[in-house]
Amino acid sequence: MLYIMNLHDKPFNLIKKGTKTIELRLNDEKRQMIKEGDLIEFNNRQTGEKIIVRIEKLYKYANFAELYHDFDPISLGYAEGESVNPEDMELYYTKEQQAKYGVLGIKIRKI
Repeated sequence: MLYIMNLHDKPFNLIKKGTKTIELRLNDEKRQMIKEGDLIEFNNRQTGEKIIVRIEKLYKYANFAELYHDFDPISLGYAEGESVNPEDMELYYTKEQQAKYGVLGIKIRKI
């Protein structure tokens, strides 16, 4: 199955470069459908560029704080030495949404 997801320029380019290997999403109804081995087409919101990745593993957590605890910051899309804060994800998903659905770490590999 192929899923289409949009990304801002920075995370898109980090995936393209190969340093961001964990995509962070709310585990809502749409994401509950994805499975290991499925493909995701990421669309860069700013440039329209597209890349395709394969889902290698899915990690389910109650919230982003728990997820952040288990992964190195580079794989999550942070730069070396950059301040890491799971509350950064609240720009996209509220605490209420996280409590309702849980969150998902999607381990990806460019193809």
